[in-house]
Amino acid sequence: MPEQESTETTVETTEETVVTPPEGETPKGDEGSTEEKPADETVPPEVLRKKLTDANAEAANYRTKLRETEAKLSKAKTLEEFEVATSELRGQIETLERQILIGNVAAKFELPPALAKRLTGTTEAELEADAKELQKLVVPAAPESLSGGLTPDDGEDFDPVKAARNARKRRY
Repeated sequence: MPEQESTETTVETTEETVVTPPEGETPKGDEGSTEEKPADETVPPEVLRKKLTDANAEAANYRTKLRETEAKLSKAKTLEEFEVATSELRGQIETLERQILIGNVAAKFELPPALAKRLTGTTEAELEADAKELQKLVVPAAPESLSGGLTPDDGEDFDPVKAARNARKRRY
């Protein structure tokens, strides 16, 4: 007699276990989803509006330049016209890269914008050396107050006996 083969199919169920981390810890997959807490210092709305307006104006300027460049490149029919258009762009790129480099060096050495314009040099090392020399001429701004919130001239004389009596009264 032929043996009957049993064709049983087994269904495996996989259960996913959810592990909750101890209190105070974040799950390993949620590192990027943490919300940033707002800073204690707030920026006045007028300053933010001005920065936004400046950024929008700068973006509009770049869009205009892009359209002009696209028009020049699309009109270029010969190799010479194309070379002229690209050489103009290379000059603009070099100018912008220099401005960015000067801005970065000035920010690194905390130079005001008026002195940042006076930085000389062609390489970053030369600009940093010049910035060090200019930084010596800049007087750091003095903080408004170093009292830490306490002013010794409050107009009242401190009486420790009186303060102790008041503390005892509050305790009962």
